[in-house]
Amino acid sequence: MRSMLKVGWLALLLAVGCAGRQELETPDYEAVYDVPLEEMWPSVRQYFTDAHLPYREDRGSMVLETEWKQEFGGSKIAGYWHRYMVMGKRETPTKSKLWVIRITKSANKTLSRPGKELDWGTAAGRTIDSDGSGSENLSPEDESDRLAFPVGENAFYMESGQGTRDLTMEWRVFRGIMPKLAKKQPTKTEQPVAKAAPAFTECGQSILGLTKQAKAGGVLLLGELHGTQEVPRFIAQSVCQLVTSGVPVTVGLELPVENEARITTFLQSQGGEVDWLKLMEAPFWRSPYPDGRGSAAVANMLEQLRQLRAQGLDVAVFVYDHPKLSGQQREDALTKTVLAQVKAAPQRFHLVVSGNIHSRTAKGLPWDKQYRPMGYLLKDQLDDVTALDMAYDSGTAWICAANEQSRKLDCGVKEAKGKDNGDRFFMHAWDSPNKEGYHGVFYVGHVSASEPAILKGLGNPDAAPAQEPTSGL
Repeated sequence: MRSMLKVGWLALLLAVGCAGRQELETPDYEAVYDVPLEEMWPSVRQYFTDAHLPYREDRGSMVLETEWKQEFGGSKIAGYWHRYMVMGKRETPTKSKLWVIRITKSANKTLSRPGKELDWGTAAGRTIDSDGSGSENLSPEDESDRLAFPVGENAFYMESGQGTRDLTMEWRVFRGIMPKLAKKQPTKTEQPVAKAAPAFTECGQSILGLTKQAKAGGVLLLGELHGTQEVPRFIAQSVCQLVTSGVPVTVGLELPVENEARITTFLQSQGGEVDWLKLMEAPFWRSPYPDGRGSAAVANMLEQLRQLRAQGLDVAVFVYDHPKLSGQQREDALTKTVLAQVKAAPQRFHLVVSGNIHSRTAKGLPWDKQYRPMGYLLKDQLDDVTALDMAYDSGTAWICAANEQSRKLDCGVKEAKGKDNGDRFFMHAWDSPNKEGYHGVFYVGHVSASEPAILKGLGNPDAAPAQEPTSGL
């Protein structure tokens, strides 16, 4: 057993690298500890202590529950909170494993789905078989008293309406505590192991397929439907998962180039009220025809990227739209701006988001066979360009469409037809590109409209300036 532990530890040292790095690759099988459960559990406690994740524990059954932690930090703008239910499992008398259940709730209606508000009250209405003899209406949040006494395997948590098993977190804990477990049985050939205090950043449920697309020097084009809550969240979550694993990411947004300095200043700021006012003063946010790129969800995404930068993570953002141009001239200008950014930092991974016409890598459109989209032009000049089209379940989006009667753009919440492929975010590449030049899809689940940020009151120019704190108070 000890020899197996040693082998696992040595392999782990190669994988872990510097302290605090979160591994991008997550195996699709369980992590099994080659030590008894009682020997493994103290290291689990220490991991969550070092990661600054306070918890309550039921020592009788080796179960702990962390306090709520907000995704991307403690801003009032970020909208998702998570906690973990961690359960020690006895695989054999000499082997053990952990189950980690991620429990999620939303604190920001900008990102919540219509009809999907979470109910954490005592009448939540979830029916759970507690022991096979009956059912109880329970929720993880209402179960504080359960932790006061042994609850065995706690398997009922797997059926929670808000709980999903998180293999990524299970492997993160495994990688974090294996060196310490191995160090307890040193041999003459082993080298000292530095104490690894995990720097924990909550990045949401891991996005399937992301690791295959994230390459240093690569360019990933995401062709989106503007005006949803889910796409900006998908972008922020992708960036978080990449930069916490050590991949430097530059995000390209289809916003007017005139906003470059203003957005850069905001991302380098403290994110206070005055910082928001300066960001939102740009005419772009107050367009008479807001097409979804200036939505509350986009504003929320910028805040999440700002928070990642504030943690010292390697995130950069640029904007590249030229709204004064149209047709092929605009595509040429978009390409030139993106190309300059990629060539200036060829070692970084570039995630470029646009409407799904611009990101096509095939020549021609139904109404113009000679049309050369930005993706087509970039593919011709760069070695590594991948384009993914947006896939989603039906819902709504904030869309600007031509009104045949008034002959003007009509902007508002519109139905969006899609196909249900589950709730989990994922990326999927095909064996060959389709006729539009897309190499695959990125899936964001059910979509819901996000209104213009200015309608939510963010950056109201008439708001009173932030007051300086009074000294001594």
